[in-house]
Amino acid sequence: MLRIYTVVGARPQFIKAAAISRCIASDFSDKIEETVIHTGQHYDENMSKIFFDEMAIPSPKHELGIGGVSHAEMTGNMMIELEKIFSAEKPDCVLVYGDTNSTVAAALTAAKMGIPVAHVEAGLRSYKKSMPEEINRRMTDHVSTFLFCPTDKAVENLNMEGIDGIFKNRPTADKPLMLNVGDVMYDNILFYHDKYSSNTELKFGLESNNYIFCTIHRDFNTDNVERLNDIISALHSLADVYKYKILMPLHPRTSERLKHPEFQYMYGKISQHPNIVITEPLSYFQNLFYLHHSRIVITDSGGLQKEAYFLRKPSVILREETEWSEIIDSGYGVCADAHKEDIINSTMKLLGFPLPEYQELHGDGEAAVNITQSLLTFLK
Repeated sequence: MLRIYTVVGARPQFIKAAAISRCIASDFSDKIEETVIHTGQHYDENMSKIFFDEMAIPSPKHELGIGGVSHAEMTGNMMIELEKIFSAEKPDCVLVYGDTNSTVAAALTAAKMGIPVAHVEAGLRSYKKSMPEEINRRMTDHVSTFLFCPTDKAVENLNMEGIDGIFKNRPTADKPLMLNVGDVMYDNILFYHDKYSSNTELKFGLESNNYIFCTIHRDFNTDNVERLNDIISALHSLADVYKYKILMPLHPRTSERLKHPEFQYMYGKISQHPNIVITEPLSYFQNLFYLHHSRIVITDSGGLQKEAYFLRKPSVILREETEWSEIIDSGYGVCADAHKEDIINSTMKLLGFPLPEYQELHGDGEAAVNITQSLLTFLK
């Protein structure tokens, strides 16, 4: 029996992990034993427990409760606790997702202990090292034994860094297996289609295909007064001048920041505006439901960019760049950063022209099967 330890800690990882956990349970339960470790990076119930319940992810065997501290303290504490678990339980492989502190902490710990690391979403690059996520994903890729890429572009990025996926007999961290397996989040979009595409009545007075879906959570936006005020001001103009309805589920970090005095004026304007609906974070299926019925997305989330693309919705991205450059190249996304006029103009441009022909960029919905079979083949 192959013993795989899945390490997760943040909302996007719960979503990605669900696809592989579901695959193991349905097709490989006689060959693979999965153990889940939850680092606690997202400790708010709306950002964590609800996803385990809703998506039937196996309950964590270990909950580390490490969150709400600095990057260094969080990563270091995670490594200390993970080392204790790996030493005692000796997994055959550690499976990590994406680019969070939980990802890099688990990857570094396992790699230094000689345990193979499998990185789901390998090869993504924003080429901006001022982003903690970029540092995390690069470090994780370069200590991993299995690099499971979601797109051709991700494979190209790793090729440019000297990784070719060629090995003898068995992959190692020095000569890793690299495959374009597709995107596990696309697996979920297809699998859960009936749950989020139902005709359940929209709440908040929203009409299908006639509102903007907006999320803001990146620290470089929430922790910068000028950037966050510019974003809020743009949203106010879209609602007030252009009369668009906006649905805005607030991430806990964003909600906390907007309570500060420096945001009192602009936050007051949007929170009281009849065209802007502000809610607590949505569950996974609620999120997909309201995304499915929206007209366009404004976000700084990498995962939401992808989900919007899968559902054929255009995105205005509140960043200078994105690791999902295929979305920009396809014509379904525009990077507007946090500039008020760019956000407004990009939104109006995407709303004013027909979208280009949709391209299947993220596989065929079999990413979890591809990953699981690869691990079984090479970890015997």
